Amino acid sequence: MTENAVQAAATAARGLGLTVTDPTVLYDAFSVVVHLKPSPVVARVPITLPDHLMEPDVAVRRQQRELDVAAWLAEQGKPVAAPSPLVPLQPVQQNGFSMTFWQFVDQDKSVELDFVAGTARAAELHAVLAEYPQELPWMTPLLAVPPALADLEVVPGLLEQEDVDRARAEWDVLGPMLTSRAEFEAVFPSATVQTIHGDAPSYNVIPTADGVLWSDFEDTTLGPIEWDMAGFGPDLGKVYNEAATALGRPVLDEPVQRVMDTARVLQVMVCTPLVPRLPSLADGIRMFVGQWRDTPFAGGLS
Repeated sequence: MTENAVQAAATAARGLGLTVTDPTVLYDAFSVVVHLKPSPVVARVPITLPDHLMEPDVAVRRQQRELDVAAWLAEQGKPVAAPSPLVPLQPVQQNGFSMTFWQFVDQDKSVELDFVAGTARAAELHAVLAEYPQELPWMTPLLAVPPALADLEVVPGLLEQEDVDRARAEWDVLGPMLTSRAEFEAVFPSATVQTIHGDAPSYNVIPTADGVLWSDFEDTTLGPIEWDMAGFGPDLGKVYNEAATALGRPVLDEPVQRVMDTARVLQVMVCTPLVPRLPSLADGIRMFVGQWRDTPFAGGLS
């Protein structure tokens, strides 16, 4: 799959007028990220995602949202991995793959991930994204959950029957609000809803010699700010709140956070069928599920 994705990226790039003689894989997990040497361009090609997200129409809409938000942030002069100006600002389909093209940045691999600093930057990102001029669809990262939960199977040592049953029951309770802004705001009328990153902005960054860049906006969406902090725990929640307060921004709402933490676990669980293709996922799923087993049903909302 990786080799086919690299070939597709190189072919598509050449079709757009880029010179590609030495495509080099920088990252290979949910997506293959390819530096299209000698051009200063990187292609991101999703290859291992839940089936719903790999559907062509869904993939294109998702990628276009990412390009649009990242381009807007770059236009505001913000530290972000930006789309390549050498190709049109739109996803490209080639050989059954859908891909996007980005400016190459030289990652500083000597820098260790700093979740405390990253969490403070997440509050800064929210302050910027609050001004994003387009309204995005509601909580798109969770659209893959209902069909995947329906097909979820027991995996001994990873997911037990009790886990699958509870996950489905929790979705029955939480699904209406997680798939409808109106339903969500009826339960949480004071929640802060805005454009958000959608996938752990304190983690999805690229350190460079010139500073840290926000990246990976594939799941950017309209939703509560707590979704971007889902799964990071109360200590980092306090870090976020301190940074938000300093910016004159809303802090995290604890009941909303508990619901978002639960929703994140459900999102992670439905990635279980991907483990044969991406074995490293198993440890993350096991960690999330193990913690979730000790939490109140449906984040205490039922």
